[in-house]
Amino acid sequence: MTRPVDLLIIGAGPAGMAAALAAAPSGISIVLLDDNPLPGGQIWRDGPNAQLPGVATEVRAQLQRYSNIHVHGGTKVVALAGPKRLLLEDAERGWVLAYDRLILCTGARELLLPFPGWTLPGVTGAGGLQALIKGGLPVSGERVVIAGSGPLLLAAAATAKKNGAEVVRIAEQAGLGAVGGFALGLWRWPNKALQAVTLASGAYRLSAHVIEALGSDRLEAVRVQTGSQVEEIACDRLACGFSLVPNTEMGSALGYEVHDRAIVVDAWQASRVADHYAAGECTGFGGSELAQVEGKIAGLVAVGKQDEARALWPERQRWQRFADRLNQAFVLDPALKKLANADTLVCRCEDVSYAELADHSTWNAAKLNTRCGMGACQGRICATAAQTLFGWEPPHLRPPFSPARIATLACLDDAGRAI
Repeated sequence: MTRPVDLLIIGAGPAGMAAALAAAPSGISIVLLDDNPLPGGQIWRDGPNAQLPGVATEVRAQLQRYSNIHVHGGTKVVALAGPKRLLLEDAERGWVLAYDRLILCTGARELLLPFPGWTLPGVTGAGGLQALIKGGLPVSGERVVIAGSGPLLLAAAATAKKNGAEVVRIAEQAGLGAVGGFALGLWRWPNKALQAVTLASGAYRLSAHVIEALGSDRLEAVRVQTGSQVEEIACDRLACGFSLVPNTEMGSALGYEVHDRAIVVDAWQASRVADHYAAGECTGFGGSELAQVEGKIAGLVAVGKQDEARALWPERQRWQRFADRLNQAFVLDPALKKLANADTLVCRCEDVSYAELADHSTWNAAKLNTRCGMGACQGRICATAAQTLFGWEPPHLRPPFSPARIATLACLDDAGRAI
């Protein structure tokens, strides 16, 4: 068996990269892995149509300057392989990696809530559309409606517009009072105020949400309710996301405490598991600036530099205040839980409708009786939706955590330990 790596960082978004760079000057061995090909996470995702900000390019360059940082792109965690050991897989091989300390920076994903027609071709998440466009999806000349909640809507709209799409409507479910109050407070964070001005659009509407997507073989139009008015808008694409949800499944598998959909950490970004830390949006949605400073703190603490980490607490507190205001302003309207009809699919993988789930009281009962959550996404979409719709506790991740090759699984014995 090879010597354990000193520090393993799972997730190469802003938090993970910041953690690696903070820890690197100590000279310890660092492995930074992500399931995307290149570092950057979702916010700095690369691709043929991506326009990376200067800070992302600079951070990538800094990672390459440290010979003790080893970046593994296109790599996923398949299973636990014993104490401080993980089974990993990339495109070429599966292997077991042992580590001394770990920082979890698994980020967040979109909250998708079911509504009639949401499974039609042409309907995606807001962040999903942004990722597709950056990856090369042509949208020039297409009419796009973007709906849901949060600043991601404006960012997705800007990406679509830059690539030639016509953004005909941005429907934000939050109301004028909430969004207006949030906007008036942005003077405390000048860069965010500038972003808001830059991303402003005449297609933006408040107190608005999609109630139905229309079409036969693919999306043709959407019905949007704005206040008490309902409008039908012809479009080619609908991107709909109702804010973000922290990715906590890996944390739960490792024994981290999870509360209110986020991994619980202390002031040092430490979890209740010794030598295990977490940073970024897996600990709560707050934006890339908060993720970066949390990553820096975690990286410094992991190499014993508590004094330097403590000096970053005021900066973290500043961005945490921004995150708190953001999450308060864009809290979901309870009416959004009632968008689905009885025959609206909630689990797209296994074709399970809202009515089939409504008869059950827990996720496990629904899964046993309907196969909900047993498809390709393993409940990552429908379980999160069911938690919002019915208040069910989400399931615990079970190995293998994602589809894996037989050769990779063969690295473990019958008890799930590394061979």
